[in-house]
Amino acid sequence: MMTQKRPQPNDYAPYYGKYVMLVPDGDFLEILETQLRDMKLLLEPLTDHQADFRYAPGKWSIKESIGHVNDAERIFAVRMLRIARGDQTPLPGFEQDDFVKVSNASSQKLSVLLEEFTAIRRATIALIRSLDDASWLRRGTASGKEVSVLAIAFIIVGHVLHHRAIFEEKYLQALARS
Repeated sequence: MMTQKRPQPNDYAPYYGKYVMLVPDGDFLEILETQLRDMKLLLEPLTDHQADFRYAPGKWSIKESIGHVNDAERIFAVRMLRIARGDQTPLPGFEQDDFVKVSNASSQKLSVLLEEFTAIRRATIALIRSLDDASWLRRGTASGKEVSVLAIAFIIVGHVLHHRAIFEEKYLQALARS
């Protein structure tokens, strides 16, 4: 299992710093498990109608945001896998807005999107558990920038923390007022 070290700023593109800084210290696998439980507790009580809510025009709905979280975690996990296994092929970026437009998330039930999040997170946890010390140190290129396996793990956690905060601050507060 990975040492409890944090990635350094040269381990990831500056854009991802906002996610890395959100990750608390502690047992990394426990943080991943807690996130899974907390995200479900936060969103499972919502109806499908509530999950179609957008806090402002042009913003994603809750369902689309969960679909985005699912897509992003899959992509980050594939990057982690490939780099951890020593693949030095430069990995492409992805345009999140284009993904959301064709994701079909809006027509799905919230419960299905949360089940998908659970399955993806379980797969991410299994991958992270499988990595040896040498894997954590490997570096590769994704979206034209150098990144370490350790940084990708932190990006996965920080990305979900980022979206959870948006759910709480933008979506759920607005729903509570309506």
